[in-house]
Amino acid sequence: MAATYLPTLKQLQYLVALRDHGHFGRAAEACFVTQSTLSAGLRELETLIGLVLVERTRRVVRFTPLGERIADKARRVLREAEELGDLARAAGRPLSGVMRMSVIPTIAPFMLPHILPRLRADYPDLQLYLREEPSAAACEALNNGRADCVLLALPYGCGEVTAAELFEDRLFLAGPPGELPDDAEVSPDAINPERLLLLEDGHCLRDHALAACARPELRAEATMLGTSLHTIVQMVDNGLGVTMLPEMAVKAGILDHTGIEARPLASPDAVRRIALVWRRASPREADFRLLADTLAKAR
Repeated sequence: MAATYLPTLKQLQYLVALRDHGHFGRAAEACFVTQSTLSAGLRELETLIGLVLVERTRRVVRFTPLGERIADKARRVLREAEELGDLARAAGRPLSGVMRMSVIPTIAPFMLPHILPRLRADYPDLQLYLREEPSAAACEALNNGRADCVLLALPYGCGEVTAAELFEDRLFLAGPPGELPDDAEVSPDAINPERLLLLEDGHCLRDHALAACARPELRAEATMLGTSLHTIVQMVDNGLGVTMLPEMAVKAGILDHTGIEARPLASPDAVRRIALVWRRASPREADFRLLADTLAKAR
C-alpha cells in the first residue's frame, strides 16, 4: 500500500497567514519565521498536492480559486487542531491557560477596567489576551478561530454562536446644557436629526441607537462620524450637537469634566444587551459560562 503524505499543520498555518495578510513578509512575521522559510513551506505544500495555490509576482500575491478553497478548509482544520488543546485545558483547572477575547470599542474602555482586576485575583492562571475591534471584525475573528470568545452588544448577528447575556445597558441622550428637555426621560420624538452625532457604519451602537428611536429619517439625516465615543463627547461639549451614549459609558465617567447633560431615552427599545459569545459546541463552553458569570458580577 502506497504511503500517504498529508500536509502539515505548519504548512496550513503558512497558507492561512498568507491569505490573511496578502504579503509574504507580513505573513512570515505573523508565523514567527523568516520569509524564505514560509515561502519554502508553501512550495512544499504545492508540490505535495501537485497544484499551484498562489500566483506570485513582484508586487501581488494572488490566490488561485482552488487556493482560496484550500485556505478556507485549512483555517477550519487549524481551528479543530486548536480545540484539541482546548479539550485538555477544559479537563484541568477552570479558567486557566490562554484565552483570546475580542471586545467591541463601545464596551472595552468602560467595562474592562472593572472586570480585569477581579479576573486576575480569582483566576491567576488565566492568560487573557484582549483585542478591541468592531463587531463585524470581532465575529469574523471568532468564526475564523483567531478569537475564542467575543464581548459584544446584542442584537447583532455573529454567526453560529452560543450567547450568554450578562446585563442590559440603557441608552442615554447627551447634549449641551439647555438643549435637552427638562423631563426625566427624553422621548425619541424630541431629537432633532440635524443635531444628532453618531458613530459611523461598523459600530453596532449606531444601529442600536437608531433602532431605539424608531424614526427612519434619523438614519438619513444624522451625522455619522468615524470616531470614538470620547471624540464625539468632545464635539457635543463644544456645542456641535447631541449624541446617544450607553449607560456604562456614563457611569464610567465619560462626561466628567464636561458640561454635558445626559438623560435616559424614553423607549422600550432604548437598551442593548451585553453578552459573551463563543462558537457553538466549543469544548471550553464550561469556561466561557464561568467567565460570563464572573463578568456579570464584576461589572
